[in-house]
Amino acid sequence: MQFVLIIHDVADYNAWKTVFDDAATIRRDAGEISYQVLKYDSDPNRIVHFSRWRSLDAARAFFESDRLVEIRAQAGVKAPDFIYLDHLESGILNTDA
Repeated sequence: MQFVLIIHDVADYNAWKTVFDDAATIRRDAGEISYQVLKYDSDPNRIVHFSRWRSLDAARAFFESDRLVEIRAQAGVKAPDFIYLDHLESGILNTDA
């Protein structure tokens, strides 16, 4: 499994989320399988987008495309950090959660 972790500041979460939701189809078509959106507990406009992809090559091509540069600008994203990850291991430690 391959994952992408993106950490970025947004000007306004609600405006960003609208653009993010509108891009669901192009993200899916590019190879995104699933995602989670999280925020820093101390800053509601510091967003983490954690997603699973068919391949890291597909993810890189998508996130580095001119189209995504435009979408990020429209969404008010400031200086995103992209981290491309290969899965090594996972587990569940507490089944009561």
